[in-house]
Amino acid sequence: MEYRAVRIKDVISGINRDYFLPAIQREFVWEPDQIEKLFDSILGDYPIGSFLFWKVDEKNKEEWTTFEFIRQFDKADPHNPEASLKGIARDIFLVLDGQQRMSSLFIGLKGSYRWFHYRWRTEKLYLNLLKRPVPNEADPEELIYQFKFRESSEAKRDDEVWYEVGKILDFDDPEDAKADIKALIAPLAEPDKENANRLIGRLHNKIHTLPTINYYEERSQDYDKVLTVFVRANSAGTPLGYSDLLLSTATAKWEKLNAREEIVKLMDDLNDLGGGDEYKFGKDFVLKASLYLTQDLPIQYKVKNFTRSNLRKIEDNWENIKTYLATTVRLVAKFGYRWENIVAPLALLPISFWLMKKGNDTFDKSSRRDDVAAQTEVKKWLTLALLKNAFGGSSDTTLKNLRDVLLKITTYKAFPLSELNDALEIEAKLSDAEIEDLLAYKYRGKYTYLVLSLLYPDRDCVSFPVR
Repeated sequence: MEYRAVRIKDVISGINRDYFLPAIQREFVWEPDQIEKLFDSILGDYPIGSFLFWKVDEKNKEEWTTFEFIRQFDKADPHNPEASLKGIARDIFLVLDGQQRMSSLFIGLKGSYRWFHYRWRTEKLYLNLLKRPVPNEADPEELIYQFKFRESSEAKRDDEVWYEVGKILDFDDPEDAKADIKALIAPLAEPDKENANRLIGRLHNKIHTLPTINYYEERSQDYDKVLTVFVRANSAGTPLGYSDLLLSTATAKWEKLNAREEIVKLMDDLNDLGGGDEYKFGKDFVLKASLYLTQDLPIQYKVKNFTRSNLRKIEDNWENIKTYLATTVRLVAKFGYRWENIVAPLALLPISFWLMKKGNDTFDKSSRRDDVAAQTEVKKWLTLALLKNAFGGSSDTTLKNLRDVLLKITTYKAFPLSELNDALEIEAKLSDAEIEDLLAYKYRGKYTYLVLSLLYPDRDCVSFPVR
């Protein structure tokens, strides 16, 4: 990997012009003291970590939602505005790693921070020009310089003279920056003047002269590769998963609903349907189900399938997705399935799809003769499919084949057990070798319930659970 270096001044001047944020990024979450520490590290010659920029070709820049960096940060409204790239006729850079630091530099040098401490206050970053930079060897975490977010430059004590940090950008020559503070420090003693001038010169050097920002430029236009790079780059912080990033993308592209709130709520609702035995369906399952139940979408769990148009289709189908996933989970709960017995949760998706095409969202509660017979077939199919590990291989191909079968059948009155088994290439019975394997399962194993439910199909497994 080849890293490059650039000046802070150049990065700041390019923000929201050359540098933007992808939808997969989190919002800005740093507190004022974290920004102060970042500037202290820069002035104190401490490393601030490397950055990862994704160079997006001009022809691809409109394909994915991008956001601007926040300049005037407001804790009451911390959301990044969506960027408009229509007037930009060049390649752009999306920040994959370093968003918090880059936003902090932008806010500290060109913006402000509005936050609540007893009252709402809007503050800018200042540097105390009288603070002597003496490292504390006993406590290396103690800040060397005195950066502080304040409402004004007015000093509270005789040992404070506050300089608005962003003003350093106004001067290409450090001597001009020193001349600018001449009147401010005129009343000070000579040692204090020298300290102030030294700090201004050092600040100017770090912002204007030294290539402080070290970055790696990712040039691939393969979005799934870039997404993998992003996950790995952020693994040192709060762990991120594929679903977190796709969820951020969905949130940016849904028009009427808040995708994050809706998907997380559905996930929680499904898990509560287990009764006393809470299920553990995750965001991955819900997002995969969203692709699967929106029947004209590809089902591969890749970022390229979460385009703006596809996500709008999912949003339009969201009520069906919620309804029939819930019906399916209630049904398997009625069958007595505990979470550890649902060894392949994706096996539930064909059942949800069948229910959706059937149009019966109370199927799990129905006592009609046809529905009761279909419930028995559903349970038999699911149990055998899980016991035979039918979803253990290429699950995307398996799921697609099953969805194709469900789309071709002419009636959804009965559950198409034999058609689905044919697509899975499994038989609706157990061979002698399979029976021998099943007899080896131990008490309370994850397959034990599946075996016992075949032996005792009429047992009430809800009131008297089998483990």
